[in-house]
Amino acid sequence: MTEMRQTGEDTGQMQRFRKSGQPLMPQQQAGTERAGYTMYPFHALGSGRICKGYEGLAQWILREKRVIIDGYSGVLWEDVYNSLNKVLLEIGASVQWIFTAGYLKPEDQVNALIAPFLGEENAVWGTRCSRSLADFFDMDDLRSIQADAAAGCTIVLGAGAALCGWDAPVVYLDVPRNEIQYRMRAGSITNLGAAAPTSPAGMYKRFYFVDWVVHNAHKKDILNKIVVIGDTQWSGTLSWALAADIRQGLSRMAQTVFRVRPWFEPGTWGGQWMKEHIPGLNREAVNYAWSFELIVPENGIVLESGGCLLELAFDFLMLWNRTEVIGKHAGFFGDEFPVRFDFLDTWDGGNLSIQCHPRLPYIRKNFGEHITQDETYYILDRKDDAKVYLGFREDIEPDAFRAALENSQANNVPVAVEAFVQVHDAHRHDLFLIPNGTVHSSGADNLVLEISATPYIFTFKMYDWLQVDLNGAPRPINIEHAFNNLRFEYKGDYVTRELIAKPRLIDRGSDWEQYHLPTHPHHFYDVHRFEFDSRVLLTTNDSCNVLMLVEGSSITVQTGGEEPVFYYAETFVIPEAAKQYTLVNNGKGRVRVLRVFIKDAIDHLRG
Repeated sequence: MTEMRQTGEDTGQMQRFRKSGQPLMPQQQAGTERAGYTMYPFHALGSGRICKGYEGLAQWILREKRVIIDGYSGVLWEDVYNSLNKVLLEIGASVQWIFTAGYLKPEDQVNALIAPFLGEENAVWGTRCSRSLADFFDMDDLRSIQADAAAGCTIVLGAGAALCGWDAPVVYLDVPRNEIQYRMRAGSITNLGAAAPTSPAGMYKRFYFVDWVVHNAHKKDILNKIVVIGDTQWSGTLSWALAADIRQGLSRMAQTVFRVRPWFEPGTWGGQWMKEHIPGLNREAVNYAWSFELIVPENGIVLESGGCLLELAFDFLMLWNRTEVIGKHAGFFGDEFPVRFDFLDTWDGGNLSIQCHPRLPYIRKNFGEHITQDETYYILDRKDDAKVYLGFREDIEPDAFRAALENSQANNVPVAVEAFVQVHDAHRHDLFLIPNGTVHSSGADNLVLEISATPYIFTFKMYDWLQVDLNGAPRPINIEHAFNNLRFEYKGDYVTRELIAKPRLIDRGSDWEQYHLPTHPHHFYDVHRFEFDSRVLLTTNDSCNVLMLVEGSSITVQTGGEEPVFYYAETFVIPEAAKQYTLVNNGKGRVRVLRVFIKDAIDHLRG
């Protein structure tokens, strides 16, 4: 159906719209006092900037003759319609509804359109889509829609609504990426142009390589037409604000300091450290394998006004303020924030798979990514016998290694990993370097802070210790991809000499010290650690700075008139435009703060 007059008909609220052990973010924050790590960091917009519920949005809409309500993949459009239509009916408004879903191309045409970007049917990866959102629609029909002069207001509703081309205000509805995945698992949403949900793995691949790519490009195209931004992660309600107020708040953040909202996932090898140390996590979960601390394609930014919370995609900050955030390298990285922080929790858990990541030409040619997955492991905590697997033994024979892996995959037999891969003791504050193509794994009983370039799904697993996923199925093994990328020259003494950082004191004051933890030439980012008793003044040095308190209770960050407090294990970002900032120790003992920044020269990425 492409048009609908208001009736009293209400198809009802969808009750089971998400599948997750994690609670929804509260729409109203309970208080401002905290004494440790928080799952819901927010940034204040000032009073009266965020509205809650469809009632106020309906009143705003009725001041216009025509309104476009566009939005991101994963919005529950039926829920939006039901909620808004109910309010409009109660007001007695005369409204014409036009739904963009009726202008999508037939599913077989959509499937043919996206097939080149999805790879093989059982493959984990596809290739970044090069089509536009408009390609999914019958644009001649969508562009020809007309408002009914007899209606008090006409609303075009649905993904791609702004493609109608009307000169009308755009309301843009967003939903966090983690909630999209929870909805995907519940079967309450479909991929763009799909008639029904499919498997979670298949839907996620299509989201990552197709839906999110075309929606992000569309959002960028219509950015300056957006008048209202709404957060629809709840059912039956939303938080919304004027885009001008949000842009002003994000501009402030781009000059000072910010933290994104983290989220958490269980996994095959997951552990218990985060469950024991992070308040608010569901303690009934079997484990937590990952914390998405700063994987900004997946994280959002939470804004607050009068206690009301609104989350929007990190993309908005980068679209409006990328140069202020990144600095001189914004021209190369574009709208994509380049640095990733996440936790890998194997505390009382299992080993990660033996794996590697693609070399730069390989990821560009095969997956359409701009940069590749150059990583490091910073050991935030560990038990006494914890290990890290990194680099090959001096006597490595690639053919013998491959034969052992293939035999394991075919016959479900163990691999004597230590006969091929080096094993290193893990100590707190060690930094292991994992440039692309390096064989590696974290062993059990670590809490790893994984510092990496932003790409985050391109892991070529060679051996998974005969583990199965949380549904009891083996995880995909990718020996062919791995052997197209492994660096067998990273072996023997090279590993201990070049792939384990040797901290070097480079500056000091009366009660502080600055250490350089050198990264590999393949890494475009570098790592410093500051250890201090009272305070230390730092400059951004022409780069965004990503920081974490890795030892101590809390610090205050002073910059641009802001003085937020950050606690142990919280990630925060100082944009390049802040220029300088002071870290203040709030405790009695010495603290350690890790700082990651983009190297001055990144020519190896431009080749």
